[in-house]
Amino acid sequence: MMTEKQEIEQLSFEEALEELERIVDELESGEIDLEEMLDRFERAMQLREYCARLLTEAETKVEQLVNERGETEPFSTGDNDADKA
Repeated sequence: MMTEKQEIEQLSFEEALEELERIVDELESGEIDLEEMLDRFERAMQLREYCARLLTEAETKVEQLVNERGETEPFSTGDNDADKA
């Protein structure tokens, strides 16, 4: 039997993000009972962690490809000096 974490690992980024958005809508609706809300929240946190990991992996891959070609600079976090001026 597949665990929830293993099942999440089978999702594409887009599928995981779509499910996460559905769960957020459910939680915001207030139309589910507390126990179901907690279950959905736990699932949402697992999906969020998975999506964040996929994004980090993609960013790292892009940076590696760019660095191999030397054509541009790595991604910034938006905290560079030009943004502060």
